[in-house]
Amino acid sequence: MKYAVIDRGDSLSKSLAEKFHALAAEHGFNRNDQTPEIVISIGGDGTLLQAFHTYVDQITNVAFVGIHTGHLGFYADWQADELEQLVAMMATETPRIVRYPLAQIELEMPTESRHYLSLNEFTLKGVDGTLVAQININDELFEMFRGDGIVISTPSGSTAYNKSLGGAIVHPSIESLQIAEIASINNRVYRTLGSSVLLPQHHHCDIISKKEQRIQLTIDHVSIMRSDIRSIKCCVSSRKVSFARYRPFPFWTRVREAFLGYDVH
Repeated sequence: MKYAVIDRGDSLSKSLAEKFHALAAEHGFNRNDQTPEIVISIGGDGTLLQAFHTYVDQITNVAFVGIHTGHLGFYADWQADELEQLVAMMATETPRIVRYPLAQIELEMPTESRHYLSLNEFTLKGVDGTLVAQININDELFEMFRGDGIVISTPSGSTAYNKSLGGAIVHPSIESLQIAEIASINNRVYRTLGSSVLLPQHHHCDIISKKEQRIQLTIDHVSIMRSDIRSIKCCVSSRKVSFARYRPFPFWTRVREAFLGYDVH
C-alpha cells in the first residue's frame, strides 16, 4: 500500500505522524508522497481540506482517512488514541470506499479561465463594498443579488458555512449544490429569494459580476482576490472525493455527534 501523511503542524499531530510512519513500516506500507493510494490527514477538518487540495490533481486515484487531534472532525473517523487500531485494520482489512460529490467552479476573466474543485464550499464576497451580481440558473435569469456575499456548498460542506447561514444539511448521496445568501439587500432593483436553493447534479448556476468590483473568492481554505472576474460557473463535478472507511460511521451519526452531542450508548 502506498500512503502519504499530512498533519496540522502542531506538536501532537507531528508526533502522531511520526508514530504512524513507524507503525506503517512495521506492516510493510510504502510511503509515497508523490502518488499515494491512501492519504492520512492528522489534525482537523482544515487539515483534510489541505490534503484534498494537495492531491486534487490525483483525486480519482486517492482515498482519504482522517484522524482528529482536537474537537471532533466532521471528516475524521479516528481519534488520536486509536492510531494502532487504524494501522492494524489498514494492514488486514479491505476498506469500504465512500465517494462524496464535489463542486466544480469555472472563473471567466477577459483573457483566461480557471477551473477549481471544492470539497466544502465556494464563497464569493465583495472587498470594498457589497457584492453586486446576477445569478442565472441553467442560463436563465434567476435573481439580482446585492449583499455581503454568496456561498455555494457541496452536500458534505452543507454542515459548515452553509449551515450557519440557515441552509439545509444535505446527505452526500444527493449529488447537488446549495446556494446560500450572506446578508442580501432587497429593494425594487435587487430582489432575492431569501432562502437557500438546492440544485441537482444536471443543473448549473452562473454568477455574473454587474459592476467593476474587487471580489474575494474562497475555495475551501484557498483565498483569491481579483478585480477582473466576469462570471463564475458552478456545477456538480463529474469527479468525486473518496474516503476509505475501515469501520461504519454514518453521515447522520456525524451530524448528531457534531451538533447535538447525544450519547446513544
